[in-house]
Amino acid sequence: MSSGQTKLTVYFDGSCPLCRAEIDHYSRQEGADALLFYDISEGVPEDLTREQAMARFHVRNIDETLVSGAAAFISIWHVLPNWRWAARVAALPGMTPLLEIAYRIFLPFRPLLSYLFGAVQTWRGR
Repeated sequence: MSSGQTKLTVYFDGSCPLCRAEIDHYSRQEGADALLFYDISEGVPEDLTREQAMARFHVRNIDETLVSGAAAFISIWHVLPNWRWAARVAALPGMTPLLEIAYRIFLPFRPLLSYLFGAVQTWRGR
């Protein structure tokens, strides 16, 4: 570990209302002090292009490996005590590939869901 990284770095799209709500949820969880949140709508790390960063959810683990999709969520779940049950489920044989398939199915719908979520939040006055 060359940089001495001590936290998971969570790369998220701050311009996406749905993504912001999810990150807000994670940031309020017990153990969130072990996560560093990085808004990629304001810039991307040098080893990711903007297109790569915006296309999938990414996390840089403490060992500096970059993971995305279901693996990124699982990395977060391992850190947050109230989400460790989900990490244990993901560790069951065959579960991580199933979660990745579900994530890939979700991706094309993310822009519409984000738009609808943002519209509802605006309508509710948030």
